[in-house]
Amino acid sequence: MKQSGTLLRLAVVGIAIAATACACTARGTQVPSARTAQEQTVATGPEVSKAHSVVVGAARTDRYVPLLQGKRIALLSNQTGMVADRHVLDIMLEHGLQVTTIFSPEHGFRGTADAGEHVSSSVDQKTGIPIASLYDGKSPMPSAETMSKFDVIVTDIQDVGLRFYTYYITMVNLMDAAATYGKEFVVFDRPNPNIMTVDGPILDMKLKSGVGRLPIPTVYGMTMGELAQMVNGEGWLKEGKRVPLTVIPCEGYTRHTRYELPIAPSPNLPNMLSVYLYPSTCYFEGTTVSLGRGTDWPFQVYGHPAMTGRDFSFTPRSRAGAKNPPQLDKLCHGVDLHSMDCEAAIAQGINLEYVIDAYRDLTGQGQQFFLKNNFFDLLMGRTDIRQMIAQGMTAAQIKATWADDVEQFKKQRAPYLIYPE
Repeated sequence: MKQSGTLLRLAVVGIAIAATACACTARGTQVPSARTAQEQTVATGPEVSKAHSVVVGAARTDRYVPLLQGKRIALLSNQTGMVADRHVLDIMLEHGLQVTTIFSPEHGFRGTADAGEHVSSSVDQKTGIPIASLYDGKSPMPSAETMSKFDVIVTDIQDVGLRFYTYYITMVNLMDAAATYGKEFVVFDRPNPNIMTVDGPILDMKLKSGVGRLPIPTVYGMTMGELAQMVNGEGWLKEGKRVPLTVIPCEGYTRHTRYELPIAPSPNLPNMLSVYLYPSTCYFEGTTVSLGRGTDWPFQVYGHPAMTGRDFSFTPRSRAGAKNPPQLDKLCHGVDLHSMDCEAAIAQGINLEYVIDAYRDLTGQGQQFFLKNNFFDLLMGRTDIRQMIAQGMTAAQIKATWADDVEQFKKQRAPYLIYPE
């Protein structure tokens, strides 16, 4: 794709960022956003309406340019690595930093590929810098030849703070590679829009997979920089190795900041409600139920052709970012969540009532609910939740089974936190 202006100067800069605490709505679609190069405007919490500014790590050139000067750099980033309308790669090159390699995660460097779609390595047409895909279906680890081309790996990518969201897994795999090959590792930190929440069971490491890499809860309430520090400190890299790690933190950020993402992190998280409902509705990926991929409301609706007694319906269609969605071209009957207030979505954390509702409807008719590939268990991080649902336990009863996990993890993560409550 031919680029003009700055690298990745997007036709749509991002989701409008609210200046008031309750401005987030399900209709918060991507619109042009004018921001200074140093600031992203956010509201600090539901009780505060006055906006203040968060300075992301990528904007703090005074902190990282001296650190990186004279070193060959590999950059892990994608379309979210923006400071206002400038990509972090452009900023680094303009400051004379020597970027020799670009790493791209799931969805590719430009963020347009489907979930799980293999993305080939390529070359950035503007700069001529090689792009090494870490999601090409071959190996999550770079080759020795690729690793020989740089001294330090820089990560600048917008995560959403869920154990099954794969960007942190890509970061951890690169930390492993850096530890193996004696490279430095730097994280340009960005806010986690779900930082206010810790919920869900700690992953049973017997279920370690491409959608679960670490023994952490489903919603772990940490930024990428904080998580990188925990990975290092807890010995979670291969053979317990540690990597020389530097985090360039955000400024003006707390664990209660309502940070609305300026760029959609992946094709099917188009607005803040989708991000806040993701901890509850992603489990439908392991079932026969559509969660709205191929509609205007991914992760904000759910339904199935056989569901009964519903006054809402939708039909998933093939589209960019959802080329072959579940229940493609079938009229699905179900539940519309896309008008839910964002604060209500945040407050519920993980809500299994949606999964339980669809399960009872479909299995009551003899319909298949869980897929046979065990994906529900991989997403959940435990094998017993499926049985609890089948036994008729309520969402509240199931949530109570991981309460101890949440408290244990909060204590375990405490030494690695950067941002105050």
